[in-house]
Amino acid sequence: MFASTAPLLVRLAVFLGIGIAAGISNGIAGGGTFLTFPTLLGMGLPSLVANVSSTVGVVPSYIGGIRGFKDQLKDHGKLVRSTLPYCFLGTGVGCTLLLTGSSATFSKVVPYLIGFGTIIFACSPIITKRLSHIEHDHVGRKWTFFVGIFLISVYGGYFGAGLGILLLAVMAVSLPFEIQELQGLRNLLSIIINTIAATVFLIRGHLNWIAVSMLLVGTLIGGVIGTILIKKISPNVVRVLIVSIGAITTIHLFLSHK
Repeated sequence: MFASTAPLLVRLAVFLGIGIAAGISNGIAGGGTFLTFPTLLGMGLPSLVANVSSTVGVVPSYIGGIRGFKDQLKDHGKLVRSTLPYCFLGTGVGCTLLLTGSSATFSKVVPYLIGFGTIIFACSPIITKRLSHIEHDHVGRKWTFFVGIFLISVYGGYFGAGLGILLLAVMAVSLPFEIQELQGLRNLLSIIINTIAATVFLIRGHLNWIAVSMLLVGTLIGGVIGTILIKKISPNVVRVLIVSIGAITTIHLFLSHK
């Protein structure tokens, strides 16, 4: 396979380059794993190794987002802390499913999850307007948020590609925040979920350290670049970019499963 026969410098360059691209994608909206995972597969890594190596490697891509959106996050510490039990439990369930079960059935569901999340996010202004008569501290909104975070954490521990898009979809219809605040929360929750999953995978092994080391560097660089770009773009353009990434990702997944 190419991963074992290509010169080391070529492999390092490929992993670094795709890491930067994935970091930029995650800095804007998410979906970076859709770049890293197939690239690792194409370089000859087994699917499980590619999956867990990708999960560990993309963690730094969200660090730039946390720093870049610190002003938007400073008033939401209590909200984030309240999500931690759901993140830990859900991610743990997802990691267990990945390491002990078959991925065939779940992988078939992924395109529908991303597609549904993209549609929800695209329609969130209309949905939010329709739900405007419901108080934001209403129990229904709270449970939509927390159950959504739990289910997305399960997905994040299992596969995680498109994690940011799904998080934005749930938050857009359950939280009364502007897009910049949602982006900040999306970055913070993404790094929490990915760090929990990465810790499990570090303990269990199955990692390709050449790929992981280059992805760690590349996604950190790309994440900072993506966050800088997204803060210079108007909220409406940001929404269009997120929906576009989600739509392209969904189409790509459907075609790849045919």
